[in-house]
Formats: sequence, structure tokens, C-alpha cells
Amino acid sequence: MTSIRDLGELSGEVLLFGGAYSNVQALDAVIMTASARGIPASRCIFTGDVVAYCADALACAERLAGMGCHTILGNCEQQLLNGAADCGCGFEEGSACDVASQTWFEHASRQIGPRASDFWGDTPDWLTFTHSGQRYAVIHGGALDVAQFIWPSDTGAVFEAEFAEIEAKTGIIDAVICGHSGIPFERVIGARRWINAGVIGMPPHDGRPATRYAILSGDGVRFHSLNYDTDAAARAMENAGLVQGYEAGIRSGLWPSEDVLPSALRR
Repeated sequence: MTSIRDLGELSGEVLLFGGAYSNVQALDAVIMTASARGIPASRCIFTGDVVAYCADALACAERLAGMGCHTILGNCEQQLLNGAADCGCGFEEGSACDVASQTWFEHASRQIGPRASDFWGDTPDWLTFTHSGQRYAVIHGGALDVAQFIWPSDTGAVFEAEFAEIEAKTGIIDAVICGHSGIPFERVIGARRWINAGVIGMPPHDGRPATRYAILSGDGVRFHSLNYDTDAAARAMENAGLVQGYEAGIRSGLWPSEDVLPSALRR
């Protein structure tokens, strides 16, 4: 069963972000950004995956809990709660993502240990809310598969199928907010919108180290760059032995795992 929490009506700017990816420097930066913009935690929404490639899984879990923003479960949180041996992304065996994930997930598991239920035991799978007359659903990856990668280059049929599955559980919605894939985008399908807020823990494979978050307002959604201490994040990974290429990707803005991307998004 999908657990869904309704937040009611939200007004003013809403900060949307995902994929902290164990990158505590980036998480600290987005928390500071929310404070600087005067956006309280009650109007911040995290789309899941507190942990992943970087070094500070426990620190990120603690920071996010202390922040008190609205969150949903990513596949990484679900796998940690289940005591699983991998992140559950379903990467092709032997791919760059598959090889790297074995190391970083084990690292995160060691840091989090039995505290997973303390952090995420009551976290819902999805959220719903209304804002400026529009009704939103917040999911992590896909409606049937929490770890599904949905890309801006996917066909309209992919999005229509997702909307149908989501609305079967939430009722009519105007837009979906998600994360997981690491690429921020907005896609308009008929009268509805699909919004991927991006992730803060890893750049969107565009050759720049800045990551992304989004701001939802009465004028719609806008994507913003997040600058943070990338060198500190990369050094922490190196010191932890997490050197499968993502430590270089944080600095260069390019993923070492381009094989996970559809051909239209590869450089």
C-alpha cells in the first residue's frame, strides 16, 4: 500500500529539492538558502534519497531531521529500512552505477545502521497539497516503481501512464513533483505538468559543479543553481575511500555514469 500524507493548502514560495546524496555541504547550503529567502521548513519539500554517492550519510539524515521539512521516502531510504544490500535502483549489472553503488550503499549502511527507522519510520511514500489553486502530488521516481527513472526525453505516453496511476490513488491532480533521476525539468502534458525538482547532491551532468533546486510560486516553478563547497564534499569522499568517479564529478559537473542516461541526454 502506498502511504500518502496530505499537507493541505500551502501559500507563498515553496522550496522543492531532492537527492541530498550524503552530501552534507550541499544540504547545509540549501538549508541556508531557505533561511535567506524566508521560507520556513513547513514550505520546504524533499523528494527523497537522503543518502547516496557522497561521504556523510548520517550527518545528512540528522540535518534533514533537524530541519523538519516535509519529506517522502526515496528508494535509498526504503532499502535502508528493509536492511537491503543495495540501493534498489535496478542498475544494469556491471554498469558504472552498479559498481559504484555497491560501495557507497555499504558505506551509508554502516553509518546509518539500525537508526534508519528512527529517521524514516513514519515517512510517507507520497505527499499531496494544493497551492495557488493547483493540486500537486509528490512522488520519488515513478508511480509503480519508486526507483523508476523518468527523463525529459521520454514520450508523452510515459507521462500519461504515470498520471493515470497516480490519480488512481490521489484523485485529480494538476501536477506531479518528483526527483530521483537527477535531471531537473518541467514537462507539460496536456493540461498537467510533470516537475522534476532536480537533486542537490550531484550536478545535472551539464559541465558545471552547481546543483539544482526549485521554487514553486504563484507564477509556476523556477529552477535555481545551488553553489556550495564542492572541494570539501569531494575531499570527504576521497578520505572515505569513495573514489569511483563521483568525487571527480562533483568538481567537473559531469557524471562518471553516463550509461544510465538515455542517448538524447548524453554529451
